Amino acid sequence: MTVGREHSGVTVMFHSAVAARQGLNATETKTLDLLQRFGPLTAKDLAGHTGLAPASVTGLIDRLEAKGFVRRVKHPTDKRRVVVELDDGKIAELAGFFEDWARDVVDACEEFGTDELETVIRFLSVMSERQRKAAARLAR
Repeated sequence: MTVGREHSGVTVMFHSAVAARQGLNATETKTLDLLQRFGPLTAKDLAGHTGLAPASVTGLIDRLEAKGFVRRVKHPTDKRRVVVELDDGKIAELAGFFEDWARDVVDACEEFGTDELETVIRFLSVMSERQRKAAARLAR
C-alpha cells in the first residue's frame, strides 16, 4: 500500500503544480479534464461527475468562464438547456505542461512487456471504479 499512497501523493502534487501555473485549483483542473473526456456537459452533469452541490458547480463554472477556459452555450438539440464547453485555444495552452510528462510515460512503458502493461491497466481500471464508488458513498 505504500507505493499506492506514494503514487497518489505525487499525482496530486503534479496536478496541483500544473493548476497553480495556470491560476487554477484542483477542482477546476479536474472539471476541465471531465469536459475534455466527455465533451460539453450541463451543470447537472458536472455535479454528477464531481459530486459537488449544484450551487458549487455554478460558482465553479463562473470561475472557469471568467478565466477564459469555458463558455456557456445553448444545448445543440434543446434550446432551453445550456451546456458548458471548453475553449480549445485556452486548453491548448495547458498541453505544454504535459509534454515532458507524456514522454516520461512512454519511456517508462518501454521498460515493461505487453502482458505486464495489460495487468497494470486492468488493475488501475478496477481501482478507479472502486475509488469512484467510494467517493460517491462519501458524497452522500
